[in-house]
Amino acid sequence: MDEEAKMRTRCHLLDLPWEDVLVPHVLCHLPLQHLVSLQRVSKQFHSLIQVYLANCRTFDLSSIGPSISKEAFCSMLKDNKVLHSLSLQSCSDWVTDKELLPVIGQNQHLQRVDMSGCVWLTRHSLVAVSLSCMHLQRLGLAHCEWVDSLSLRSLADHCGGLQSIDLTACRQLKDDAICYLAKKCLTLRSLSLAVNANITDESVEEVAKNCRGLEQLDLTGCLRVRNQSIRTLAEYCPKLQSLKVNHCHNVTESSLDPLRKRNVVIDVEPPLQRALVLLQDVLGFAPFINLQI
Repeated sequence: MDEEAKMRTRCHLLDLPWEDVLVPHVLCHLPLQHLVSLQRVSKQFHSLIQVYLANCRTFDLSSIGPSISKEAFCSMLKDNKVLHSLSLQSCSDWVTDKELLPVIGQNQHLQRVDMSGCVWLTRHSLVAVSLSCMHLQRLGLAHCEWVDSLSLRSLADHCGGLQSIDLTACRQLKDDAICYLAKKCLTLRSLSLAVNANITDESVEEVAKNCRGLEQLDLTGCLRVRNQSIRTLAEYCPKLQSLKVNHCHNVTESSLDPLRKRNVVIDVEPPLQRALVLLQDVLGFAPFINLQI
């Protein structure tokens, strides 16, 4: 076979069917940063990557967030209407409502959205998520201090199937908003109210009584939470697996012990265990103590 015949029989990557082979079986295995690099190879590769981005179900910028521009973000998602998962965690330096609202508006099948740390967004983004993404199951809003009572109520009204929400350090929120969320989102399994001094026993008790399937609760730094609500939690939430109460100085072992006996993972050691650790630090070794006495 001569050289010309060999050239005719060669199959180049881009000769393979794009939507039937390359998109679902090849490009889906590449990290996003590699796809961005491929776009620069040629016009054909740019078109191929755009086809992939228009059909991808998961979009996670955690690996390249700070290194792409607003314009690139908008270009990458301008044709996508099938997203199920969107993570913006690492885009906190630049993403605003202007970039995010069009993406949310055309992706009504989103089930997971993580906006944690995106400080330049406003309540309008959360309202847009609540109105467009009625199948939402998981939402990350950690350190989004722009989240207020009205936007959270909108979320509760429209996303009743929510299973997990992270409200760490959303310091505008008070008991009334959390209680409203608990009454509307009965299928919550994971909830973080950490680092919010406004949260009291009222919120925890309402969550416990309405969200009976709760598995994980983070109350780290909720200084006004007391034993009363932890006892209510133990009574109403038989599926609880993890409880974080570090720096909750009004929560004592009397309310935690029943949960320990159910093998709930708690992030603070029992008093005797803490004392042994301190003693070991002072003495340099762990003394033998018969704990069965």
